[in-house]
Amino acid sequence: MFIERVVHNVCDKIVKSKLLQCSVRLKHTKDLNEHRAKVMGRGLPERKPLPGVKSIILVASGKGGVGKTTTAVNLACAMKVIEPDKEIGLLDADVFGPSVPLMMNISGEPMLNDDNLIEPLLNYGVKCMSMGLLVSGENAVVWRGLMVMQALDRLTRHVAWGPLDCLVVDTPPGTGDTHLSLAQNLPIDGALVVTTPQSAALQVTKRGVNMFEKLKVPIIGMVENMSHAICTSCGTKNYVFGNTTKDNARQMGLNIIESFEVDQNMSDCINSGKPAIYALPDSIHAEKYRHLANKVFKYIDDKDKEQIKATEQ
Repeated sequence: MFIERVVHNVCDKIVKSKLLQCSVRLKHTKDLNEHRAKVMGRGLPERKPLPGVKSIILVASGKGGVGKTTTAVNLACAMKVIEPDKEIGLLDADVFGPSVPLMMNISGEPMLNDDNLIEPLLNYGVKCMSMGLLVSGENAVVWRGLMVMQALDRLTRHVAWGPLDCLVVDTPPGTGDTHLSLAQNLPIDGALVVTTPQSAALQVTKRGVNMFEKLKVPIIGMVENMSHAICTSCGTKNYVFGNTTKDNARQMGLNIIESFEVDQNMSDCINSGKPAIYALPDSIHAEKYRHLANKVFKYIDDKDKEQIKATEQ
């Protein structure tokens, strides 16, 4: 009997201990859930427009080296070419690896105006701003996240952008703080996702698409670079990096707006700082960039009409 009482007491203590632990966990879970609900209830930061900027278009890619900056540069220039009366801007939001100064052939430290705002540099009729203009090309930007966000704020809200009909934003690779900050603080009209046919690039592109969906940023469509190479002897298309972009785009619910083949002349344009839309105006690449620009203009126009219609109802 004594042993039974001891066992009973021990079991009773164990049960009470377990019940107490469960009670503590439940209280902790309840407090945690209440805290989360309170935080979520605050909502995201208010998206404040940039003064004088009508529309903002992001050019993004999950993976680096897919020709994202080339697309952003030629898109901005093509928009200016087909609509000369429109004011177009180009923001290089890649703080750690800015390439816009090279591709747009701009250099020199920007000036401050009377309102203490940075005056963007102008070339090919496009207003440009990049961290590459504020930091020497030989110096590496070694900053933590908070400093990057402060720099991004400088490049957006402390620049005399206006008046602009459209600001094209070249974003860094990945799905990091820059994208989150831009999407949460600026009224983004839409995003173009850039990829190449490699499985690795397409896989990371899907992550970028998921990110924009979560941030409620509309995706205009997909741009495919290096889709194929054309044989100079017989003109045959060689899909050296694979040919599954269409299937992947369909799975993501996206349309491929334009597809660009590999071309040595494009590398020459990048190195010379003269976009293809100007250096090779009669080339297939220039024609496709003009088509891409028209698609973006139509997207913006349709979106504006929908907003006007919604306010009238």
